[in-house]
Amino acid sequence: MSARHTIHDHQHHFGWDNSLKPILTVGSGETLELKCKDSSGGQITPQSTAKDVPNLDFTRVNPTLGPIVIDGAEPGDAIKVTLLDFKPCGWGWTANVPGFGLLADQFKDPALHIWKYDADSLAPAMFGPAKVPLKPFAGTIGLAPAEPGHHSVVPPRRVGGNMDIRDLAKGSELYLPVEVKGALFSLGDTHAAQGDGEVCGTAIESQLDVTVKLELVKNANLTFPRFRTPGPVTRHLDEKGYDVTTGIGSDLMEGAKAAVSGMVDLLSKRHNLSAVEAYMLCSVCGDLRISEIVDMPNWVVSFYFPRVVLE
Repeated sequence: MSARHTIHDHQHHFGWDNSLKPILTVGSGETLELKCKDSSGGQITPQSTAKDVPNLDFTRVNPTLGPIVIDGAEPGDAIKVTLLDFKPCGWGWTANVPGFGLLADQFKDPALHIWKYDADSLAPAMFGPAKVPLKPFAGTIGLAPAEPGHHSVVPPRRVGGNMDIRDLAKGSELYLPVEVKGALFSLGDTHAAQGDGEVCGTAIESQLDVTVKLELVKNANLTFPRFRTPGPVTRHLDEKGYDVTTGIGSDLMEGAKAAVSGMVDLLSKRHNLSAVEAYMLCSVCGDLRISEIVDMPNWVVSFYFPRVVLE
């Protein structure tokens, strides 16, 4: 689908700030193509190695294209974002960044995997013995917050942002609550694939061209973002079932760590992977789920790893 406007990769900002000068004003229903950088802002290249990971400049991480004014948007409204298309570039990266990720206390050394994939067919990408199905999406989609000043892009917010929801893929419709006049829409942090949880802190980070339609919904009064998918969300992974590990206890975060640690151990022993390789693989295609949260005082967190990846 052709877009009325094109936003180029140099038209980005870092973090959220409602005083940033908008790069464009659009009317409700207009389409845009956004040519996104990867989450490193170009610091990681196909020639990079693990020794480059500790040198990442975090002031240049997660560039988001925008901000874009939606004409007529006021606090209390919502912006409906229809994700029309994703055009991948054919390569990406996954890293273990020291100090970052769910199991940062266990994985303290840098690691990096450079992925190569077919941008046209989107055939599964190889990682040693693993074949990872691809599902392009944008990790960061959001509007400017009402609170003045500069805010980090890392945590997600009521107005969206770095939500890393892998099902915000082609055909999905996302509704974001507006907090400031004009809404100030931005998008970036594109991925070729990710598991629910993005447990090591990175997915298959990959620069993509994203086409969206922006529509104004008056007086929506949303408390938080919501979205609708166009169909099944796990069909690309469900074919051969899953191996599942669990964590059980009174703390959901500790349960999540236990479930992921269990899967790292299982994959390492069964498939002759190093622990950090298994950890990164979990991040790009495995799913954290809350299986039970009512039988107090203990809750169950499960980690689902798709068997199709390694069988």
